Formats: sequence, C-alpha cells, structure tokens
Amino acid sequence: MKPAVLTVRARLRARLTAPLAALVLAGITATACAPQTSGTSSSGKDEKSGTLRVWLFQEVGNEPKEKVVDDAVAAFEKEHDGVDVAVEYIPVETRAQRIKAAFNDPESAPDVIEYGNTDTAGYVKDGGLLDVTEQFDGWSEAKDADGTARQSVTVDGRVYGAPLFVGVRALYYRTDVFEDLGLDVPGTQGELIETARAIRAAEPDLYGLAVGGAYTYGALPFLWAHGGELAEEEGGSFTSALDGPAARKGIEAYTSLFGDDNCPAAKCAGMGGNDTVTAFAAGKAGMAIGGDFSHAAIEAGAVKGKYAVVPLPGVKEGEIAPAFAGGNNIGVLKSTAHRTLAVDLMKRLASKETQRELFDAMGFLPTFTDVRADAAEREPFVEPFVKTLDAGARFVPASPAWARIDASLVLPTMFQEVVSGKKDVPAASSDAARKMDDAFRSAE
Repeated sequence: MKPAVLTVRARLRARLTAPLAALVLAGITATACAPQTSGTSSSGKDEKSGTLRVWLFQEVGNEPKEKVVDDAVAAFEKEHDGVDVAVEYIPVETRAQRIKAAFNDPESAPDVIEYGNTDTAGYVKDGGLLDVTEQFDGWSEAKDADGTARQSVTVDGRVYGAPLFVGVRALYYRTDVFEDLGLDVPGTQGELIETARAIRAAEPDLYGLAVGGAYTYGALPFLWAHGGELAEEEGGSFTSALDGPAARKGIEAYTSLFGDDNCPAAKCAGMGGNDTVTAFAAGKAGMAIGGDFSHAAIEAGAVKGKYAVVPLPGVKEGEIAPAFAGGNNIGVLKSTAHRTLAVDLMKRLASKETQRELFDAMGFLPTFTDVRADAAEREPFVEPFVKTLDAGARFVPASPAWARIDASLVLPTMFQEVVSGKKDVPAASSDAARKMDDAFRSAE
C-alpha cells in the first residue's frame, strides 16, 4: 500500500495530541445484552499472593498476541514474588455468557478481563467492574493517553478500566482502477457517491463502493458527517435522534449507495463489514470502508500492491467524516480478592510497552499518543487512520441500553428496510428511534 508520505515525528506527534472524541471496539464490540448480576463483590479482600486469573479475547491467529501477553505476564510475575498469573483466551462469540456467569459467581470469576468498550456502561450498571479512578489517575503513563481515551472506560465520571487499543475505519480504494478510469480520489461524500457509480458503470463486474445493510459502523460516518446523532442526553437520560432531519440526510446518503448503479440491494443488503472488506480484498470492489485492523486481510488478498487508503471524506471539501472508534479495554472485576495486584496487572497489560508490542504483533492501534506516533512513523499504513482519529472519532451512546439496541439489530434493520423498499427513510428511522427509546427507558 502507498498512502501519503508521513510527516516528521515532531509534526505527527503534535497532530496526535488533538482530542479523540471517544475510543471503543475495533474489531470487537458487544452484540449481546449486558449480563445481569447481583453486584457481588469481594468485601474488600486484598490478598498479596496467590494466582491471578485473566480472561482475554481469542483472536484470529492468536499466537502473536499470546507471545506479547506471555512477555508482559513474565515481567509482572518477576516483580511480584509469590504471585502466578493464569491466562485463558475465551471465544469472542461466547463472551457474554462467560462474563455473565463470572459476575454472578465470584469463586470462579477471573480477576482481570479484556472487554469491548461498548460494554463499559452495561458492565458497570451490573456491578461487575471495579472502580479504578484513583489508580488510573495516579498511573504515570496515563498522562500520555489520548486526551479523551478515558471516555471509553468512564461512566458517570468514574473510571472502570484502562484502554488497550483503538480501531477506526477509512476509505480503501483501488489505485489501478482509479488510474485506468482517470478518477480522482473523492474529496466529499457527494463525490464519493458519484465516483462509486462511475466505477460501476465502467466496470459492471465491480461494486463501486462495497456497502452493507448490516454494516452499522460503515454507515455511521454518513449520519455523523451530515450533522446527525444517534441519541441526545439530558440529565443522564438518552433519547434517540435517529429521526432528526440531519440524521435522516445521512441515512439517505448511505442508503443511496444500494442499487444496480453501485451495490445491488439483493446482494448488498445483508452484507456486514467483513463481507465488504472481503469483497474488496478479492478484487470485487473499487472502494470499501475498512479498518486499520483490515489491513492484513487486504494485504493477503488479490489487490495487494494495487490499493491505497485515505480518510473517509465528509460532506464538505477538506472534511474528514467522523468515524466510529472501536477498541478494547482491560478491567478488574469487582469481585477480585487481589485488588491491588489485579490493578497492577491491568496497568501492565495496558502499558505503553505492551501496546507497542501488540501493534507490532497484531496491528492494534495504541491509545497513547506518543506510542501511536512512533507506530505511524514506522508503519506508513497507519497514517490515514491516525488522521481520522485526529479529526475526531465518535462513539455510541454511553448507556447500558446500547447492548440491547445492538443485539436487537435496530440499525441494520432500519437500513435494510430502506434499501429493500419496504419503508422510506422517515418511516424506518421513526420506527428505529422508537425501539431505541424503549431500550433507553428499560435501562433507567
């Protein structure tokens, strides 16, 4: 891949200090309802020896991650006599059930967990995570965390973990197709739609821009770029804003990409994010919205050496569309009997050193600005994603109701109803807003 040439380190670091609107799951976000628990705790136990149990997510190709974690654990054990750490990698698909059981059964629960940061509000409401505000504020490395990185671990002003990595999406495009057709890289979303249709018209076997009716996080930048919001908050209560005029403009822009002139609804309505990236990697699309975490898969595909990446454009020339910032956190369970040790281990697993090694091993973007700047200088493919973060990434409503909204497929259903012709945008967005409001009320 041949993205734009990097600036010198000093300029890049200066740019990276700009606030990030929120940090959340890159690659992994909760899709099941948050666990219900009795709010059990360890009654203040703080043992200084014994075994700490850790649950981390099993990745596709997990060995590089295991090596990084093994090194971090070995360093931790060396610093803490009489302490052992047992790490278990749990399947992402069954994490909701496992964590629910852990919240309700402290005897079998781990001390430290990795979790998708859209889970934070739900897990806190259910009494599962330990408040580590003082420890986080006193952590020397925390001062270099992105200015709003702690938002992904914060509920009602209190901190319940440490950010581990962030993932955002940008625009992948085929350099060979653009050159053959004499196309310029689109600078606005209007130009993006026109370019997608031009590719499809010239190359009927290609999707112009691969889109998916089930690709929520590929659609949200259109909604946000048009000034729309998912929800509004007042006094701690959320109300859906999906049916607002600006949100509807964004929904109309995204759903206009479904059709024979770009991505036929019959094929694309059911596609998710992985499907669109797979189509692009296989050489079946001129453009796709993919994450920094999609890089390895695309490099392994048929388009290797024939693509580049730029930030997804906004509505006006020069604007970058706000992206959904995904990511994972490391937290301590409230039920732990090793509070001090567990918090120390959380810091070790989310430290600068570990994040640097996870980037090298897995491509996970660090949450510390200085570590991320170094990563971008060493690996040019990172720059478009860093620019996207720099411009201000966005998050879902920080409500425990989001897990229910996500699991109920409220947004994909809305998009699919529009692209299938079952409902127009006002009707579909009104119905989706009503479902969101029901979920918000149930969580209060």
